[in-house]
Amino acid sequence: MTEVEDDINELDSETENGDIEMCLMSEVDYSEQSPTYKSRPDGEAAPKVKQVDFNGNPDSLFFNDGMRRIDLVLVYEDESKNASEKKGSIYRRKQKRRECFEGSLMDFGVELEATQSVIDEKMFYVKLHMPFETLCSYAEVLHIRLPIQPNDLAPQSSGYNCFTKHFYPSEDVIVKETEYFTAPFRKDQLNRFYVKDRDQFFTPAMRSRMAYYVLNRAPYDIRGNMKKYGFSKLLNGGVYKDAYPLHDCRFNVKSKEPSCPNERFLLYNEWANPKSFYKMQPLNLIRKYFGEKISIYFAWLGFYTIMLSLAAAVGLGCFIYGYKTRESSTWSKEVCDPQIGGQIVMCPQCDQDCPYWRLNSTCESSKRLCIFDNYGTLVFAVFMSIWVTLFLEFWKRYQAVLEHDWDTVEFLQQEEQPRPEYEAKCVHEKFNHITKSIEKVPYTACGKCMRVSCGISTVLFWILLIIASVVGVIVYRLVMFIVFSVELRSGLKDHKELEPFKEYVTPQMATSITASIISFIIIMILNNVYEKVAIWITDFELPRTKTEYENSLTLKMFLFQFVNYYSSCFYIAFFKGKVVGYPGQPVYWFWKVRNEECDPGGCLTELTTQLSIIMTGKAVLNNIQEVLLPWLKNVIFRRCTQVGSEKVIPRWEQDYQLQPIGKLGLFYEYLEMVIQFGFVTLFVASFPLAPLLALINNLCEIRVDAWKITTQFRRIVPEKAQDIGAWQPILQGVAILAVATNAAIIAFTSDMIPRLVYYWAFSVNPYTGGSDHTMAGFINSSLSVFNVADFTNISKPNTDTNITTCRYRDFRYPPSHHKQYEFSIYYWHVIAAKLAFMIVVEHIVYFTKFMLSYVIPDVPEALKEQIKRERYLTQKILHETNIEQFKELMKPVTEKLQNQVEEPELELDLKL
Repeated sequence: MTEVEDDINELDSETENGDIEMCLMSEVDYSEQSPTYKSRPDGEAAPKVKQVDFNGNPDSLFFNDGMRRIDLVLVYEDESKNASEKKGSIYRRKQKRRECFEGSLMDFGVELEATQSVIDEKMFYVKLHMPFETLCSYAEVLHIRLPIQPNDLAPQSSGYNCFTKHFYPSEDVIVKETEYFTAPFRKDQLNRFYVKDRDQFFTPAMRSRMAYYVLNRAPYDIRGNMKKYGFSKLLNGGVYKDAYPLHDCRFNVKSKEPSCPNERFLLYNEWANPKSFYKMQPLNLIRKYFGEKISIYFAWLGFYTIMLSLAAAVGLGCFIYGYKTRESSTWSKEVCDPQIGGQIVMCPQCDQDCPYWRLNSTCESSKRLCIFDNYGTLVFAVFMSIWVTLFLEFWKRYQAVLEHDWDTVEFLQQEEQPRPEYEAKCVHEKFNHITKSIEKVPYTACGKCMRVSCGISTVLFWILLIIASVVGVIVYRLVMFIVFSVELRSGLKDHKELEPFKEYVTPQMATSITASIISFIIIMILNNVYEKVAIWITDFELPRTKTEYENSLTLKMFLFQFVNYYSSCFYIAFFKGKVVGYPGQPVYWFWKVRNEECDPGGCLTELTTQLSIIMTGKAVLNNIQEVLLPWLKNVIFRRCTQVGSEKVIPRWEQDYQLQPIGKLGLFYEYLEMVIQFGFVTLFVASFPLAPLLALINNLCEIRVDAWKITTQFRRIVPEKAQDIGAWQPILQGVAILAVATNAAIIAFTSDMIPRLVYYWAFSVNPYTGGSDHTMAGFINSSLSVFNVADFTNISKPNTDTNITTCRYRDFRYPPSHHKQYEFSIYYWHVIAAKLAFMIVVEHIVYFTKFMLSYVIPDVPEALKEQIKRERYLTQKILHETNIEQFKELMKPVTEKLQNQVEEPELELDLKL
């Protein structure tokens, strides 16, 4: 299909599908629901937008008259010149829809003014202004809360605020906003609201939000009684390039306009500038400039980063403890001792090609294991389980304060409107048991079931594909271990100068590092595919509101990313090396490839390697992408459009040269942080430095995200948000799962439980009555004996040797025992201890988490009292205002009645 045919289909040509969509779109008439819509008589042409020349003021945020503020800007390209005849018909159709749409906006009470680009004569900018009366109408529709009286309550302070206030920007730079009592706006009671200045009553963020609301509900095609809606359709069809509110100035230069607040300049200097990394975030100014949805993200990210500092400090202490004790560890000394580890011959770890090897060749690997596998790790894992509970509970409290301060407590119940894409397809009737009325829905109960089933099936299919990719990496591990076993040893023999590295570059380590890098590359590639799949499924399900849409997309993307990022870690932690058999009877994958064993230092070392590579690589790559890509795109755009010329460029054109924020907004920022949260909590028992890496990354992430949206992106259309949405239950689910995973890592992946069992049960002879427990001899007790004569022809090594027995990691009876190669009593002791450890630790930690959740209230008591006080004062103010209004209305009637009473009295006095 040609590009022209694609454009025709995109613009709904006279095809069967186009007619069906047009009829569906006509089921909802937004013009009848709008309080400001003024219909035109049939046949009357749509009013034309007034086109003016740029007045030469690059900092202006107003129309050419200098009075009407620009609330939103539409951009389109006039490609009618030098166009072929076939393409000319498409452009005429675009122009017709654009004229109809702009006429509809004016019918809604919006004022428009168009200006041609000073750089590209094909580009045009349509500026939108919402008059005060129109703003009042839509403020009531959207239930926007506005001030009714200055807040006279004393602000609540805390010890935390006393500590952090020294890191906030000076109030001389960012002036503290006056706090007000607020109430949902009502146009008929305008005089009860605190209207000090009509031009300043609605903030720029409110104005842009209401303008975008109208934009999504103005028809762009009217044919008789049928109307078509949806501004996103105009964007996808190329009728418009974009719609965005204006930044109030350049980020690094103050505006010369006396009425400009220069909030972008302040945000850059006090927040987005890397020099301000130590400062607390000016959340109220962020909320005022970008809206609640952006500010709640940065509030959560800042709170998460502050809480990480405590976890990072404890994790660093645990790492230092392990590093200091690695040389004094008894089992590490035994491995490295030439008289102990040097005399122990280990069995080959693959068939035929792998040779025998000495245990002391893994000396360095054993020391590395001691850094992460020690008793401090157990304490740290329990601490992190408590930490994550405290983090979530204190965030709820902080979030409650923000909801109150930002007037978003009742947002979801009162304000959010259905998505135009949902309303446009409401063709089926359904009885609403709540309202006891018939309402329109886009699908029947059967249709909804089919859509949900299709979505679930698609999600499961793609998750299975992810698991298949993990299996592919596992097969790579199995094959490459054999290759590295042969090549590394032969290479070290051929090159004597590489002999010192044989203790560091083992076949297991080489396999683990290369497999981790490949896993990371596959993860990054598949992420791009999953995004499109998740969006397609969510669009097909057709959620009702934008919040429902984002929550549905969030759940799908997190499921994809959870399996994508964590599956390899789960494999190493809980499956690798667990079912390998013994040298005479190994376990095979696909009946050919021998299942891999853990590194001689244990699988915990490999898990640490996997985590460090994925966490570090992901953080570095994401930060580079977030900084370089927008900057490079903006540089290329300026080069292509020759922005470096001496022409004076208006504010709206400067903003268009920036990058669009994207349809998903901050979705990927949340996803990146939640995936990081999973690494910090789910596998922290194997990598105590994870919180420290996360802290360093987040300190950069806050400033990178702030720099990006302040300097490199067009201003975002402000949106309301009550909380962090579906990410909250996801975080809670990860926190619950983290207790089980860390307990299982300590029990089944590390060697801590076998060491404890040996120390308390087997290091002292029970019949001697001794009490001198020791770890000496643990290495010998943890290795079983195998007779090399029992090798099968498939697994027998090719090397000729005089060795009669070799050792392997397991708890089995020796060859001379009547139960040879069966699990010994030591094995069952260890299994019982592991299960008991998991049960006890999980119950203790879960009980502690439950008690903390119960003891810590979600809303601070001081805030509850303040909310009650505000409600009382608000009701009192509204009651007094209503009484005054009633008195004003009754004043003429009272005066008339008083006059009627006074006249008979006067006549009576005259007669007397």
